[in-house]
Amino acid sequence: MNETCDLLVIGGGINGAGIARDAAGRGLKVMLVEKDDLGSHTSSASTKLVHGGLRYLEHYEFRLVAESLREREVLLRNAPHIIWPLRFVMPHEPSMRPKWMLRLGLALYDRIGGRMSLPKSKGIDLRIAPHRGILQDRLKSGFEYSDCWVEDARLVVLTAKDAEEHGAAVQVRTECTALERGRQAWGATLRDESGERTVTARAVVNAAGPFVDQVAKRALGQGTPAHLRLVKGSHIIVSRRFPGGHAYIFQQPDGRIVFAIPYERDFTLIGTTDLLYDGDLDAVWITPEEIAYLCEAASRYFASAVTADEIVSTYSGVRPLYEDNAAKNSTVTRDYVFELDAEGGAPILSVYGGKITTYRKLAEHALEKLGKVFDVPGKTWTAHAHLPGGDMPEGDFAAFLWRASERYAWIPPEMLLRLARAYGTRLDAVIGNADSLDGLGPHMGGNLYEAELRYLVDAEYARAVEDVLWRRSKLGLHLPANAKQAVADWFAAQS
Repeated sequence: MNETCDLLVIGGGINGAGIARDAAGRGLKVMLVEKDDLGSHTSSASTKLVHGGLRYLEHYEFRLVAESLREREVLLRNAPHIIWPLRFVMPHEPSMRPKWMLRLGLALYDRIGGRMSLPKSKGIDLRIAPHRGILQDRLKSGFEYSDCWVEDARLVVLTAKDAEEHGAAVQVRTECTALERGRQAWGATLRDESGERTVTARAVVNAAGPFVDQVAKRALGQGTPAHLRLVKGSHIIVSRRFPGGHAYIFQQPDGRIVFAIPYERDFTLIGTTDLLYDGDLDAVWITPEEIAYLCEAASRYFASAVTADEIVSTYSGVRPLYEDNAAKNSTVTRDYVFELDAEGGAPILSVYGGKITTYRKLAEHALEKLGKVFDVPGKTWTAHAHLPGGDMPEGDFAAFLWRASERYAWIPPEMLLRLARAYGTRLDAVIGNADSLDGLGPHMGGNLYEAELRYLVDAEYARAVEDVLWRRSKLGLHLPANAKQAVADWFAAQS
């Protein structure tokens, strides 16, 4: 029997998940398909920030910065378990941007988005704790400002989950291998582990990220009129380089900036690079040159040099940026652009660019654009809708964690913090009826038990060991080899 839907969304990254969620909440019958795991490409390879984009001010992208800062407030309110404030320290490097320029840029950053809940920027003395001895002695002063951290892959999963809870069909490891256009609908061939089937959709959204042109060619026989610039960004993870909950933002001689961010309690995340990419989009890896660049970038500021032998892990992703003919990859716009094709029959909307911070607004604008040729019912609704697990009173994560510690006194504090951050108010669904660690089922290692694995499979689309260890969590950084093997064995036993 042929399946039908109003809207087929191709691509399970943050943009596809956001569009599927918004559309489903408006009453459309939506199907979201992703050829791999949710967020398994660009969306889980970010610097993991919800931010306005301070450096975009230099390129006069005032609208993008203002929208991003407003969205930062929306996301912080709607997902306080996976998004939280982070202070950034920018040392003043006299050989680069002058101090007056930094001060002026930060003053604008504090105001351009309207009324903000986070602390404003201020000047700081780097010769005192916690920076003294961490940064090089030549660095005397700097500035501090606010942005937010986000668990990027979890943001994708929770957005898709909310789409499902509003009626969308979310299908992972399901590839759209062909698209045939009719006057009133598209015929889409979908392939998963059970074989191929055909779905009829009144409209298609091509949110395939770096694969967007491939899908467009599959649908239209040629790429869309927009040009795509594929830019690879890589990160390195090293052991914790500095105490405190702040991050550093380091200016570089090439005009770029590199972040050094506290990561997963025991580590520091350093990134990112900006390189044109024309390789295999399913096998994106850091190069020795990128490793050298990031080590050198951080070593310009830290008192002790960062070396390649300190690296415990790396990750890379390809950003599908809209080609605006900028001279440098770092200055290509991070704004989003839509290409709508409805002249030859049923409509298809292709999405270019975008950033995690603006994904919710991108979804609204995508449906507004599609609504010019396709009946999109309902009104915008996501600005005041919590993501799964985010519905805690007044968005107070600390109070939520305290109540959880009283209810689950038998869970070790470190484990409870990890679970509360990951699942928020869905914590009870993970724990189930257990009243002891033994009640959570077999112990995989570290603070991972079978109950959590079952929840991730049943409720969060996990299908393989890497889905759990590297996207829905970062336990891959913490668990010993035998524990990782135990998780792999568990998945193998489920098939």
